[in-house]
Amino acid sequence: MAILETKELVTNFGGLMAVNHVSLHVEQGEIFGLIGPNGAGKTTFINSITGTYPPSSGRVFFAGEDTTGMRADVMCHRGMSRTFQISQPFPKLTALENVLVGATFGCTHTNSTKRLDEIAEEMLDYVEFPMPKRTPAEQLNTVQLKRLDLARALSCRPKLLLLDELAAGLTTGELGDLMNIIRKIRDSGITIFVVEHIMRVIMGLCDRLAVIQYGTKIAEGPTQQVATDPKVLEAYLGEDYNL
Repeated sequence: MAILETKELVTNFGGLMAVNHVSLHVEQGEIFGLIGPNGAGKTTFINSITGTYPPSSGRVFFAGEDTTGMRADVMCHRGMSRTFQISQPFPKLTALENVLVGATFGCTHTNSTKRLDEIAEEMLDYVEFPMPKRTPAEQLNTVQLKRLDLARALSCRPKLLLLDELAAGLTTGELGDLMNIIRKIRDSGITIFVVEHIMRVIMGLCDRLAVIQYGTKIAEGPTQQVATDPKVLEAYLGEDYNL
């Protein structure tokens, strides 16, 4: 069953077609990957389905309903949560308070202050946040901010979690730890949509994969199959790419 489906999705910025009639689907319970060169339209695609801005044409279906053009807060309340390429915490708030903001405004399962506090605590523990929870966000490094972003997105209790280059800037060891957490999230019942450049992460996590170039989808299917597609090798991975 598809939890997310787009049909002929188009997003224009003036005369630039950043997303060009992209149709794809994400199955419930899978880890789905989206790759492509810099400037291919990956983040624009995510922004168009999560409500950051509306698509120019085409349709978006989430959890069986047409959600085309709905605002980001509406999509969050319907069960779609995300992280961003660049961490943007509330710098003067603590890590715990940052996650509490996500729980308070994103979680529709409770309005109990005590329970929201518990959710924020639980999510930081769940992502193995490596610092004291009352550390101000402005004191956190890249790895710690990535964990904070993930905890905040999870505090909304999503059905679908979209991760936009969450692995960027991490060391080899940190990548392995992050991949284990992402698998744990998927095993908990949350579907995951990964946008990433690091092929170790894509190949190690994703059940299926789509590739876009210049805003146009050029391949979609099982990860191993797509990674060896001649069009993908030419457009993105390179002829010398070795699985």
